[in-house]
Amino acid sequence: MVSSRLIVVFVLPVIFSIVFGTAVMADIVQKPDRELNMWPISNSEGSSSHGSDLKIIGLSSQYLVSEPIEVQVKVNDSSFNCGDLYVTIYTSVNKDVVTQGGFFNQCIENGTLFPINDKFSKVITIPGSYQMVADLVSNDLSNISTTGTFTVK
Repeated sequence: MVSSRLIVVFVLPVIFSIVFGTAVMADIVQKPDRELNMWPISNSEGSSSHGSDLKIIGLSSQYLVSEPIEVQVKVNDSSFNCGDLYVTIYTSVNKDVVTQGGFFNQCIENGTLFPINDKFSKVITIPGSYQMVADLVSNDLSNISTTGTFTVK
């Protein structure tokens, strides 16, 4: 009697979970064009989700292969006090991520440059056209973002 309850209570749920999970994963794997879009990013140059509240400072239109890309981000939104800054560089053609930098727990005042006492600095060694996206996520999970494009020769 105890062994049949043990099977019903403990073993059957495990078997059902494995069968259900396998069915769901098999369905997902069959869709090759699936896309996980957790952080939608605007693709237009110089766009911002709150007008001109965020601006990339120091981004040139052209860099040499050995030249570092050094930028800071200026915040003009007084509603953002503290948050995280993410700067990501994508290829312009495929939107593949080339490099990313994260600066966490940055507290600002209106007009302050991000990252505080630091700069985003990366060297890209492959010539081509690139897009830089700066996302500022506040502690209350609201965000603003802006983009810029540049070329590496």
